[in-house]
Amino acid sequence: METVEVFNSEAKGRGLKAAKEFWAGDVVFAERAYAAVVFDSLTHVVCHTCFKRHERLHRCGQCKFAQYCDRTCQKDAWVNHKSECSAIKKHGKAPTETIRLAARILWRIEREGGGLTEGCLVSIDNLQNHVEHLGEEEKKELRIDVESFLEFWPTESKQFGMQYISHILGVELVLPVGFASGEELNKHTPIILSYILQPSQEAVKDIIQFTKETLEKIDKARSEGIYHEVVKLSRECVAKQEVVLGETNIYLLRILSIISEVLSYLQLFDEAAGYSKRMVDGYLKLYHPNNAQLGMALMRAGVTHWHAGLIEAGHGMICKAYAILLVTHGPSHPITKDLEGMRVQSEMELRMFQQNEFLYYKMREAALQNQKIQIMPEPTNEISPGIFQKKQ
Repeated sequence: METVEVFNSEAKGRGLKAAKEFWAGDVVFAERAYAAVVFDSLTHVVCHTCFKRHERLHRCGQCKFAQYCDRTCQKDAWVNHKSECSAIKKHGKAPTETIRLAARILWRIEREGGGLTEGCLVSIDNLQNHVEHLGEEEKKELRIDVESFLEFWPTESKQFGMQYISHILGVELVLPVGFASGEELNKHTPIILSYILQPSQEAVKDIIQFTKETLEKIDKARSEGIYHEVVKLSRECVAKQEVVLGETNIYLLRILSIISEVLSYLQLFDEAAGYSKRMVDGYLKLYHPNNAQLGMALMRAGVTHWHAGLIEAGHGMICKAYAILLVTHGPSHPITKDLEGMRVQSEMELRMFQQNEFLYYKMREAALQNQKIQIMPEPTNEISPGIFQKKQ
């Protein structure tokens, strides 16, 4: 696919990056569903080909299960429904949506093979299944699905191994059929895609308990002044949390707040800015626009970005924080007054950055190292005396 590229990262696994520049709202990629079935609750409500709702649907005369809006849809469906129709007749009834979808996938693999199909990013065989991450309850449900599938699958069709069937059932997700950019993307920008997987209650309980234990260790390390240990514990905790917990979960936000604060104290501003941005994004979804805690979080994140040299993002956050604190704390509060000073200072630096980015970074580097700034003089058309000597 010309617009995106698949890449592999040791830390995060397989990912997707832009192969060209995109404007906000551009379609990054679109992909037809490899296989699709109607939900059990809608089998008598929508057409099984175009998925449109109709008051009068025409039932398949053979299996008495599939429903179509007209002859055209029925003909279009025959390639996918032919094997399914025969299997439903022999089985006596239609199985669940999960089994029907797995069967359609395997019938297509039987017809075309499991390789990469035209217009697809990843082949079915190479999709990541989630079997190893399932809890005991989910694994039990998977075993039941495998047994139900084997009961439904016809003997005359190609026989697949248990492991491959489990793989297909493990990757059965609602796959995205398209993705549009919400912001401008530069070439090679990683694209964040996520499948919506509901974590088990057991997994959520385990990660919350782990977070509570980690917070106790963090408090102990902070009280002893072992800040690098705090950072290590926080990184490990976030890595485990983000797999299970949502971005607005209070335990995840608490750890993000701690690690961004401690990294800033250690003057590791670049890494701190990343964590503080995630913290603010979570707060923005949780709190009222004029919430005091949101204002304080924006102030901290803005200062962190400012110190990291991300002056545009930092100034924007500081301005938002100032607007909030004017409402929650009032203009005469010491924090609001300090924030006003930061806002003015960051605005001056932003203007300098916009006028001469090179000069801004030179001055910033000199200030951080407590050195005098050294800049080469601008070139002129005048020839310096003494450079050229007249030949005698």
